[in-house]
Amino acid sequence: MNKKILLLLAVILAAGCAVWVFGDFTKGTYGSYTGFIAALENKKISKVEIYKDHLTYKTTDSDTLYRTDNPDRDGFKEQLLLAEIEVADHTKEDDGINYYLDMIFNVFFIGLFGFGAYKLISLYRSTFRVVHHTGISFDKIAGMNNVKHDISLLVSYLKDPKFAAQKGIRPIKGVILEGPPGNGKTLFARALAEECHVNFIATKGADFQSALMSMGAMKIRLLFSKARRNRPCIVFIDEFDSIGERRNYAGSGIDKENNRIITTMLNEMDGFTPSSGILVIAATNSYASLDPALIRAGRFDLKYHIGNPDPETRKELIRLYSAGKQLSPELGEGRLSDMFKDLSCAEIETVLNEAASIAIAKNAREITLSDIYAAADKIDVKLANRK
Repeated sequence: MNKKILLLLAVILAAGCAVWVFGDFTKGTYGSYTGFIAALENKKISKVEIYKDHLTYKTTDSDTLYRTDNPDRDGFKEQLLLAEIEVADHTKEDDGINYYLDMIFNVFFIGLFGFGAYKLISLYRSTFRVVHHTGISFDKIAGMNNVKHDISLLVSYLKDPKFAAQKGIRPIKGVILEGPPGNGKTLFARALAEECHVNFIATKGADFQSALMSMGAMKIRLLFSKARRNRPCIVFIDEFDSIGERRNYAGSGIDKENNRIITTMLNEMDGFTPSSGILVIAATNSYASLDPALIRAGRFDLKYHIGNPDPETRKELIRLYSAGKQLSPELGEGRLSDMFKDLSCAEIETVLNEAASIAIAKNAREITLSDIYAAADKIDVKLANRK
């Protein structure tokens, strides 16, 4: 049904209810109560209808319906009956109406409360989903062998934190992965969780930002509460600089909310015990902007730089992303690797993918050098040694 028709029906229904409930308040010509008493004493009242907040009456010498205030005093109805006046008492009907209105009001607010509770439970269940198997291992990450080796040292700490504690090694609480975007920081976090056979919770800084004050801090507590219930666990926070940025005490609402988020995270991480079995991995493109209290030793102990791929990694990426694509003889692996110097992993994949699309559009069998140049221009990346 058309939305305008539904809206019109709702307005008509609301107007009908208002007339049904409140219509009697506007019935009759208003007269003063003293005038009613004078007519009553002169025996000129023929009929009275009593409502909770008012009464209506007719006189013997007129067909006009009058309305005045209900005195609401004991014996009033009996006084009218003794004066042989026809009386209709509607006060019980008003009580019935009020009863149903109160019932509707209570049902509405109980339903509103129940809906709020349901939304909170849904928020807890749906926010920060726990992944038991990420399906990504270090073997599936092309190149980056130095980074793989360094990060793999964390595997033993996570697999058996009690063993590390027995050896006098304090378990690592947090790790920072920093570097330009598009080089697999999220991929490394997922691979570490799979290698350690621990649960994985992925989130990003934007998930903690809200127009409601203190909502970000509440979500931080919710995140770590869920991590504790599913330990051993890796908590991965992408775009960490959006919530872990250096605290500002200028006094604005945004600054205060950011301060609450950082303070809450510090409190949560300081509450870790040697057997907590929780590792926080934070990824950022702007390490210098992070708050010093967050990245001090004892919280985020280690920092790994995930930079643009080295020559060997670029060759592995070219083999990976050119699978199923036909490259012309002029595009040797070494030449492409040199051309892709200073590009991120994501940019290399995008250039090769776009070049394949351009070749298909030309009905060409092979991807040529000109296709690579056209793809680089289209996605606005600079190739090294371009002639």
